[in-house]
Amino acid sequence: MRVPLGALAGAAALAGALSFVLLAAAIGTDFWYIIDTERLERGGLGSQDRAGGANQSQLEPLSSHSGLWRTCRVQSPCAPLMNPFWQENVTVSDSSRQLLTLVTLAGISLYIAYSAAALQEALCLLEEKALLDQVDIRFGWSLALGWISFIAELLTGATFLAAARVLSLRRRQEQAI
Repeated sequence: MRVPLGALAGAAALAGALSFVLLAAAIGTDFWYIIDTERLERGGLGSQDRAGGANQSQLEPLSSHSGLWRTCRVQSPCAPLMNPFWQENVTVSDSSRQLLTLVTLAGISLYIAYSAAALQEALCLLEEKALLDQVDIRFGWSLALGWISFIAELLTGATFLAAARVLSLRRRQEQAI
C-alpha cells in the first residue's frame, strides 16, 4: 500500500501540534494529584478528633488538587510552590531552564512510583486504617493529558520515520530508472 508523502507530513504535523497543545494544557493545569476527603468531612467516621474532642465535620476541608506549579485547597486560594525563577537574585539562562524542565518532567515518573509506594507503606504502618479508607487519593486528568501528549509525540516521531522511509524508497526507484 502506497501512502502519499503529503498525508504522512500532514499526520506528523497534526500529531506534533496535538502533542504540544496537550503538554501545554497538562503543564498549565493543577490536577496532577487529587486528594478528596469529602467522605471524611461528611462525618464518615462519626468519631471525635483525638487532639481536642471536636467533631470531624467541624474541621476545615482538607480536599485539594495539585499541579506542577501550585496546590489548591477547596476553600482557600491556590498556593504557589517554590519557583526559583521568580527570585530576583537568581539568574538562570534559557538553556538551563529548559534542562531543568526536562529533568522535572522525567522526575514525574519517579514521583508517581514513589507516591504509590509511600501510600502503601503508610497504610501498613497506620494503626487506624479506617481514616485512610475515607480519603480518596488519585492522579488527575492533567497527568492523563501529559501521557496522551507523550503518546502523540511518539506517533509524530514514527510518522516522520515513515516519511523518511518513503523518501528513501522513492530515491532508490528514481535511481534505478
